[in-house]
Amino acid sequence: MPRLPFRLRRRWIVSGLLAAAAAGGLGAWGWYGRQAAQLAGAQRLQCPMPPEGAGTAHPGMVWVPAGSFDYGDTVYPEEQPVRRMAVQGFWMDRTEVTNDAFEQFVQATGYITVAERPVDPRLHPELPPEMRLPGAVVFEMPNAVSGTGDIRQWWRYVPGANWRHPGGPGTDIRGRGAFPVVAVTHADALAYARWRGRALPTEVQWEWAARAGQPPGANPHAQPREANTWQGLFPVVNSADDGFVGLAPVGCYAANAAGLSDMLGNVWEITADSFTADHSAQPAGAVAPVVRVVAGGQRVIKGGSYLCAPSYCMRYRAGARQAQEGDLGASHVGFRTILNAPGP
Repeated sequence: MPRLPFRLRRRWIVSGLLAAAAAGGLGAWGWYGRQAAQLAGAQRLQCPMPPEGAGTAHPGMVWVPAGSFDYGDTVYPEEQPVRRMAVQGFWMDRTEVTNDAFEQFVQATGYITVAERPVDPRLHPELPPEMRLPGAVVFEMPNAVSGTGDIRQWWRYVPGANWRHPGGPGTDIRGRGAFPVVAVTHADALAYARWRGRALPTEVQWEWAARAGQPPGANPHAQPREANTWQGLFPVVNSADDGFVGLAPVGCYAANAAGLSDMLGNVWEITADSFTADHSAQPAGAVAPVVRVVAGGQRVIKGGSYLCAPSYCMRYRAGARQAQEGDLGASHVGFRTILNAPGP
């Protein structure tokens, strides 16, 4: 199958909705979909985290020491060129920001996420009225696909989908406080980070933390064992060999050498950087967010998600990167924060 870049483009989704509606195919789940739903219903809602050390300076965070590394990878063009980069030390959340943590922020501030607001028609004049309604993009396992070049076969824009209702109306996060918050945008993640007195990681910082100072393994592009990814034929068969057919609660897999959980798989993580076509625009040693953009509002997301499979989207790697529209929430995109403060 072709390894095509994953782009959530509204125009694709609009035309896909019209075509699917004409064929009566929206929401069609076959046997595999029903099996996936049964597996999801039996999965854990929380995983125990290793205890933190006594007297931790910043609870819920780990210290990522300074260092240098080969930044980037060679699987997809946007990951290149590989460059030597130096990074100062910083603190980073042990896990992705959870629904519980994000709810505390919302209750304290009254914040309304981008997915809960109407779409600005000035930014997206091509959209029909129904797609200007508040909402987010949601993954739905299709009954069958014709190739993997058209993402409209498994993604759709759902009015009413947001962080409280990640699958749209009729879904909620009750009992899922330990799951990563999703359907958030760069603006939402940044607002949360500032409320906590923190920041979003740059792409370089995020990748350095994900690599955790470890040399590449014998097969650096292999599907990781300790991560929530897709096992089977994407997007129609997920055998859930890793224990989850969809999102997993944070901390269900072994942490990396830096003590960080779920840096690969589960949900894509939003960074501070705007997206560039490749790494050539970034000066050596850069740690500040990149400002040159390929298309308006696109941000770099890192780490892949539970939808990444060897046959499609091999982005469950530290060096992988992807573009995400800055004002579009999705059911497989979350984030974590950093704190630029002295180390332990």
